[in-house]
Amino acid sequence: MPDRDPNIVNSALSRTVRDKGIAVEVQIYRLEHEPGWTLEVVNQSGTSTVWETEFATDEEASSAFQIALDEEGIEAFLDSANVIPFPQRG
Repeated sequence: MPDRDPNIVNSALSRTVRDKGIAVEVQIYRLEHEPGWTLEVVNQSGTSTVWETEFATDEEASSAFQIALDEEGIEAFLDSANVIPFPQRG
């Protein structure tokens, strides 16, 4: 019997943040049997920013997002010029 994929535990600190007419989804999650929390921010275009480090707690992940928001502004999570879109097939 094949191994099943682990469940994903979503933090209650995951949320939508709106500022200056911009909304982003703050997603904080971990695998059910792993201690480290992942922080991902998804913008309105579906582009995500994922922190490379794991966090010991979901509170630490939430704080890391808040620090980035305070220091760089919500615009830091918008699509930037270095994003290369996939070609459209038609």
